[in-house]
Amino acid sequence: MNDTTTPARMRAVRAETAGGPEVLRVVGTDRPAPGIGEVLVRVRAAGVNPVDWKTRQRGWFYSGEQAPFVLGYDVSGVVEAVGDGVTLYAPGDEVYGMPRFPHPAGAYAEYVTAPTRHFAPKPRGLDHTRAAALPLAALTAWQALVDTAGVREGQRVLIHAAAGGVGHLAVQIAKARGAYVIGTASAAKHDFLRGLGADELIDYRERDFADAVRDVDVVLEAIGGDYPRRSLRTLRPGGFLAALLTLDPEVQTAAREQGVRAARVVVEPDLAGLKAIGELVESGRLHTEIAAVLPLEDAAKAHELGESGRTQGKIVLTVGE
Repeated sequence: MNDTTTPARMRAVRAETAGGPEVLRVVGTDRPAPGIGEVLVRVRAAGVNPVDWKTRQRGWFYSGEQAPFVLGYDVSGVVEAVGDGVTLYAPGDEVYGMPRFPHPAGAYAEYVTAPTRHFAPKPRGLDHTRAAALPLAALTAWQALVDTAGVREGQRVLIHAAAGGVGHLAVQIAKARGAYVIGTASAAKHDFLRGLGADELIDYRERDFADAVRDVDVVLEAIGGDYPRRSLRTLRPGGFLAALLTLDPEVQTAAREQGVRAARVVVEPDLAGLKAIGELVESGRLHTEIAAVLPLEDAAKAHELGESGRTQGKIVLTVGE
């Protein structure tokens, strides 16, 4: 594809090396061009996720790419151009997605390219800021709860870190599936979670969830440490532990001995999942909480805020107009 109307250069936020937020720099770089089966998207907003600052800290992606690199996965924007063979989208279409995960997507930039099926039509009635807050967190919750665990009506679901970026969306997705939802969160966030439909809440600072909860069908675990092992105690026979971080083989062994399942769930680009999430949004059953909105130039501040651990919901960077 040869597009003479789109600028040949663009702004992006690049991590020059491993380190703190100060290693993030706004740079000028070549605009990418879409290949066969790809689209070029003009980014209007980019979501910020824990994987972004963890990648910046260590200086490499799990897929092997080393710094310097442009961070970011969550994208909401407008199709600027299409590569050969693309039939799903045309220039001017509004899309959102989580392209290329776990390889670098480069969402902290004015333009990104990716295969067409890494994007879906942006939910109607949702602005780019709120749409950019959805893909990675909502797909993580959807793929864990729906695709992997098969949550259905009447089941009991325990969601850890329920007020976080993934957690607050997981609460709503589980409720939309007809589940009874139990969440762990600090007491200050309980009213927020009740507003999202949580049926039962546990202040992890005051009570041990492993003693307070029993007969759970599914646990969504996003904290790590001893949480996976302790969560096994809450499951009924045949229950399922979906771990979003690492999962010790010893925990998997203990799960089998207990008659339950345990697995690590890694999110993937997913057109069908994005469409399903969009339908929930458009029906009013899924809302995203925005913790802060900052311009692209303030990506370092966004990382500082995210790493503080005090946010409720998602942080989003705005890009362009």
